[in-house]
Amino acid sequence: MQHVVIIGNGISGITAARHIRKLSDCKITVISGETDHFFSRTALMYVYMGHMKFEHTKPYEDWFWEKNRIELKRAWVKTIDFDEKKLYFKLPTNDKETKIGGSISYDKLILALGSTSNKFGWKGQDLKGVQGLYSYQDLENLENLTPTIKQAVIIGGGLIGIELAEMLHSRGIEVTFLVRESSFWNAIMPPEESALISRHIIENHINLQFSSELDEIIGDENGQVKAIKTKNGEKIDCQFVGLTVGVSPNISFLKTPQGNMVGREKPAFVFGVGGIKLNRGILVNEYLETNLPDIYAIGDCVEHENPPEDRKNLEQIWYTGRIMGETVARTICEKPTKYQPGVFFNSAKFFDIEYQTYGQVPAELPEKTTTFYWEHSSGKMCIRINYNTDNQSVTGINTFGIRMRHEVWNEWISSKKTINHVIENLPKANFDPEFFKKYETEILKKYNQETGNDLKLKSKKGIFSKIF
Repeated sequence: MQHVVIIGNGISGITAARHIRKLSDCKITVISGETDHFFSRTALMYVYMGHMKFEHTKPYEDWFWEKNRIELKRAWVKTIDFDEKKLYFKLPTNDKETKIGGSISYDKLILALGSTSNKFGWKGQDLKGVQGLYSYQDLENLENLTPTIKQAVIIGGGLIGIELAEMLHSRGIEVTFLVRESSFWNAIMPPEESALISRHIIENHINLQFSSELDEIIGDENGQVKAIKTKNGEKIDCQFVGLTVGVSPNISFLKTPQGNMVGREKPAFVFGVGGIKLNRGILVNEYLETNLPDIYAIGDCVEHENPPEDRKNLEQIWYTGRIMGETVARTICEKPTKYQPGVFFNSAKFFDIEYQTYGQVPAELPEKTTTFYWEHSSGKMCIRINYNTDNQSVTGINTFGIRMRHEVWNEWISSKKTINHVIENLPKANFDPEFFKKYETEILKKYNQETGNDLKLKSKKGIFSKIF
């Protein structure tokens, strides 16, 4: 019986395991040192805020794994012998150097290693009370530190940073948020959306400081953080520093200490342990295969050598990890399948404002692209729709405070529906609860005023009818 071993029990690894089981009778082993069971990583903030218990973040009952013949092993992998097809585990000791403790052999190996929080060599970045927010261990550390925290500083203006700010604020902790840009997330969002979210963060009593960068983290005599200093010389007292300046593929144990051989191909690469090709992540082809036989990589640790159209070579998003898990399962089960993530989308929450994006809505408007923007008078809701100037086909949308149906926008963008068709049919995309106020009439009025059209809204059909 073929033995498939998966390193990592996040969304990518677990999706791969489940789909391999559906398609085959392989022996499956999932290895993780983080937790015993798969959990929803995006729900960790709600555990800290008291909205749920950790056990509520597990999508499957504990008996599910044995029933489906998926073996779980709690362990950290120290190294991989790709020639012998064998993994070696870390053995925790009191020594500085972790020793090897046991091994396991495989026929096919899936690397679903996830990400690790970025650090950029700041002085004091390894002090007690300085951490990111990615793993279950990060949550445990934060919980243990919380009784000693009165003031916190968060470095980096992204989605993890805003989650951490909300978490700390919910415990009555004074939060200072340092963002090096002139407005929140303005490298990702157009100016109007960035301004809307910046206002909302400040309204929620977060001390949001723009054009401010970390210079160093200052510790006390016990190795605990006590303050930070910015590059403009400001000193801010704090007992906690959250490093939320993005994440990087978790591939450090695959790197070799020597200089490596640098490839001349694009993307450039180095040879890691056993000759596996690495760049920023583990390099894979369209089938999620590495350059080594029977070795695959999926999820946050992956770098695509030839990414699909309109996609980045690194995409560390929950749903892309799920799609990669499904894709690699089919390939391993002798149904070779290319990775095709479809229309880009993402979602998040900025305190109580929900955000969704579909397609391409970059911070700067691309050439031959026209944009339509509507914002509610409250300053807490908006939509932006980008479309091709020549053929009028919609290319992307940002929506804040108004929920949209994923399947509708996916269809509209992929089938190149025109902006007029979309505006007329906006009620079909609305996914707000039944008694929420609807704003399509206001949106249509502004669009008609700007374009000189006289469009009318089409009625929303029943929920069980075709909605495109």
